[in-house]
Amino acid sequence: MYRCALDGLEPGDLPGRRVGLLTHYAAVTSGLEPAASVLHRLGLLACIFGPQHGYWGETQDNMVEWEGYVHPAYDVPVHSLYGRNRAPRPSTLSGLDCLAIDLQDVGARYYTYVYAMALSMRAADRAGLPVVVLDRANPLGLTVLEGGLLNPEFESYVGMYPLPIRHGLSVGEMALYFARHDHLETPTVLRAEDPPLSYDDRLRPWVMPSPNMPALRTTLVYPGACLLEATNISEGRGTTRPFEIFGAPWLDGMAMASDLQGTAALRGAVLRPHRFIPTFGKYEGRLCSGAQIHVTDPSSFRSVRAVSMVLSWCFAHCPEAAWRKPPYEYEEKKTPMDVLAGGSSLRKAVESGDAESLTELTAPPLERYREDVEGCLLYERTFKE
Repeated sequence: MYRCALDGLEPGDLPGRRVGLLTHYAAVTSGLEPAASVLHRLGLLACIFGPQHGYWGETQDNMVEWEGYVHPAYDVPVHSLYGRNRAPRPSTLSGLDCLAIDLQDVGARYYTYVYAMALSMRAADRAGLPVVVLDRANPLGLTVLEGGLLNPEFESYVGMYPLPIRHGLSVGEMALYFARHDHLETPTVLRAEDPPLSYDDRLRPWVMPSPNMPALRTTLVYPGACLLEATNISEGRGTTRPFEIFGAPWLDGMAMASDLQGTAALRGAVLRPHRFIPTFGKYEGRLCSGAQIHVTDPSSFRSVRAVSMVLSWCFAHCPEAAWRKPPYEYEEKKTPMDVLAGGSSLRKAVESGDAESLTELTAPPLERYREDVEGCLLYERTFKE
């Protein structure tokens, strides 16, 4: 079985005896022991910092803040990094010997846990604290990239660095990249053992890292399907298969699936017409028509390309289709679609139905990205579109 860095952790791997740990309940060993439990058992845990959705993943939606408390089993403070503060305050770092980080990412630029890491690394650097990152697998693998690089003018809490939408980095590699970008002390990264590079041999069992990431296969559609958050189309929140299921009361799922089935955009997947009634979120309690994305070939499926074409179809055939208005993830002015896409080009291509531009915009600038992350990669691979 694949082993993450946490599996082999020993007290000597972390400097000092008072460790602050940025983590959540999904960062577990291959035997499902949480990172906080491991550090507590080793007598090292001084406090916990938790990202969006809370340490236990208990807050359901975006921009649902939570406040800190004392952990009932470990009797240490749990500090929220998704509330009044999104970075550790100096007082919460005082007296610590180091900051350890163990987070389960899903491989998409807008998944915010890595930005809790970035802001925590900046705070630790100011406090003179060493940072140790426990690496673990990216469930999307480390080879395929999707989407253009983030335009710095559109930086936000769902995109703080010039990464493609599907970035192909492990958490440890991202920490090295963030540190270089921000001119911080280089963190120590404890490597994972032979991280999987393809879908079939990825980490088992799956612990959902956030409430709407219920299955490993959900990560395959998430980089593209998250764009639906920026529209008035339900991304499936309030169902048991969010992001895989999407729709709206005014959408003709059968016509959409018929038109898009077999196109290059849906290569590696089947778009099956589906109806559902969300129990919360957009169109709560209303019957929605739409589809479920069934990934049949993970190696060839490209979710950003697929969902971009779905959006283009919706805006061409449904006068009710519209973009969500701000705010979105603490961004008060910019259109949520532009915030997620990292610029306005993808939104404009969807509106104009420009299939050629959509194809170009969902392909990453491979050479530029390779150069940008050079020296931060811990594992052998060749990036590809």
